[in-house]
Amino acid sequence: MQFDFTMAIGSFLVAIVVGLTGMGGGALMTPMLVTFFGVPPLAAVSSDLVAAAVMKPVGGLVHLRRGTVNLKLVRWLCAGSIPAAFCGVLVTRALGDGKEVQDVVQKALGVALLIAATGLAVRGYLAMRDRAEGRTPATGRRTAEPGAPAATELPSIDVRPLPTVLIGIVGGLVVGMTSVGSGSLIIVALLAVYPALKANQLVGTDLVQAVPLVMSAAFGHMLFGDFKLSVTAALLAGSIPGVYIGSRISSRAPGGLVRRVLAFVLLASALKMFDVSNTGTVLVLVAVLLAAPVFWMFVRTRHGLPAFPWPQAAWRRHGPDSEEQAALKRTDG
Repeated sequence: MQFDFTMAIGSFLVAIVVGLTGMGGGALMTPMLVTFFGVPPLAAVSSDLVAAAVMKPVGGLVHLRRGTVNLKLVRWLCAGSIPAAFCGVLVTRALGDGKEVQDVVQKALGVALLIAATGLAVRGYLAMRDRAEGRTPATGRRTAEPGAPAATELPSIDVRPLPTVLIGIVGGLVVGMTSVGSGSLIIVALLAVYPALKANQLVGTDLVQAVPLVMSAAFGHMLFGDFKLSVTAALLAGSIPGVYIGSRISSRAPGGLVRRVLAFVLLASALKMFDVSNTGTVLVLVAVLLAAPVFWMFVRTRHGLPAFPWPQAAWRRHGPDSEEQAALKRTDG
């Protein structure tokens, strides 16, 4: 078995993002294997899931020790996701072998990546709405306050079994087929159903529920998929220390900037899964880089916020009696 040190370094970097945001495991790891290391899509999905079955408990344990996990939600999510993840493997197997099934898995992966990137954009919009509406932790912020760690005290929420189980079923099915969704899709769905959960609580709850979910999918892929021990070994060597470091950071700090970068990477990965040429991918990404800030400034002003957030940051930094604040007031007036 030949060990790939470059693949291990790549998995280390991806795992830091997983521990920090709860997202990007399959959404980054699997495209990395397909695009940069030439691993066939089905083998990439199978090997990544087996590695994730070992990696996820490391990050989940950190959050359990810090009390950022809602175990009631974990139980209901697992009730739907565990059987659905195994069924996702069977669905992939039923599609057949050869190039056809590899193409289907690759396209399904591209769709899942686009959904995950869209979900991150929605989460950013909710954070902006919180600021525009003046929401505080006491009045029901839907996201963590910018520039401050997410609340560590778990909020009191009423668990809704039916939608929670449905989230688990859909997420488990997608994970079983593509290895994407145990973080990216499920976190976004939880944010929509349980807006009182703060950032690190979403990450912690998702990482813990993802342990049995990914184990179920990994078991199915070991039986019916295209598991490669050499690929999994390289992924584990990098991902275990990476997810531990990311989880330690996540329990103390927000990941807003990381989520923006992650959304951009998800979009790039999705384009490659759809076999978009390198030139086409670069053009799309450049267009997004140019258009997204302009669109975001328009959205901020529509909700009564300054087009740029920096004046507010300067106000907080220098205090209420600063010359900067007085100048800002004169400008606003």
